[in-house]
Amino acid sequence: MDTETLMNLAETFSLKNRRALVTGSSRGIGAAIVTALAEAGADVAVHCSSRHDDAAGTAHRCAAFGVRTAIIEGDLAADGAAEKIFAATVTALGAPDILVLNASVQIAKEWLTITREDLERQVAVNFRSSLELLQLAAPGMIERHWGRILTIGSVQEARPHPHMLVYSSLKTAQTAMALSLAKQLAVHGVTVNNLAPGVIDTERNRARLADEAYRQRVLGWIPAGCIGTPADCAGAALLLCSDAGRYITGQNLFIDGGMSL
Repeated sequence: MDTETLMNLAETFSLKNRRALVTGSSRGIGAAIVTALAEAGADVAVHCSSRHDDAAGTAHRCAAFGVRTAIIEGDLAADGAAEKIFAATVTALGAPDILVLNASVQIAKEWLTITREDLERQVAVNFRSSLELLQLAAPGMIERHWGRILTIGSVQEARPHPHMLVYSSLKTAQTAMALSLAKQLAVHGVTVNNLAPGVIDTERNRARLADEAYRQRVLGWIPAGCIGTPADCAGAALLLCSDAGRYITGQNLFIDGGMSL
C-alpha cells in the first residue's frame, strides 16, 4: 500500500453529505451507532418508539458534530409504521443513503408458554418492519448507485437462548434476508451486511447481568472474558456504512468477544 493510499484511508470513513436512518437509536447499541455515523459527518434520523427524552439526548449529542438531526417516532409493530417513519425521514433530511435496522423486541419465555401475541409482536418489529423499510429505502439507493444497509442481528443466531426461541429465530431470518439482498444489490453499489452483537452492556441486559452468579456464568461463555460495550459495535458499523467498507457485502460479522465460536 503506497503512502498516498494510507493518507487517504481516513477519508474513506467520512460520511459527509450522507443521510442515515437508524431504527431503535434512542439508547444502547442504536444510539452508539447513530452517534458514530454523525461523528463521521452523516445527517442522522434518530428513531424511537416512545422514549422521546432519550432520543432527544442522542440527537443533541449527534448535533454537536455539526450535522442535521431529526427525531422520528413510531412503533414499528403498528400497521403503516414503516411508511410513516420513512416518509418523516425523507421530509426532515432527504432519502437515506444508509439504513441501519437496529430496533427489536425481545420477549423471554419458556417455549411452551409463547402466545400468538408474543409471536406476532416480535415478527412485526424484528422482521416485517425490516423488510418494509428495505423495500422503501433500497430503490433510492439503487438509483443513486450508492447505499449501505446494515441489519443488527444477535449472537443468538449461533447460540440461541432457550427462553428466546422466537427472537433468535427471527434474527436468523433477518440475516438470511440481508444475505439474499446483498447478492442482488451489489451490482448497484449497495452493500448489505449483518452485525451480530454478543453480550453487550445495555439497559436491556443490565438487570440480568447485575446477578453476579449469572454474570460469571455468561463470562464463562466469552473467550475474551469481558462484556462488550455499544461502542464496540459502533466502530464496526461505521466501517460497513462507509466507503471504507465498499468491498464488504453479504457478511455476518459477530461482535461478541468470541462467544459464537
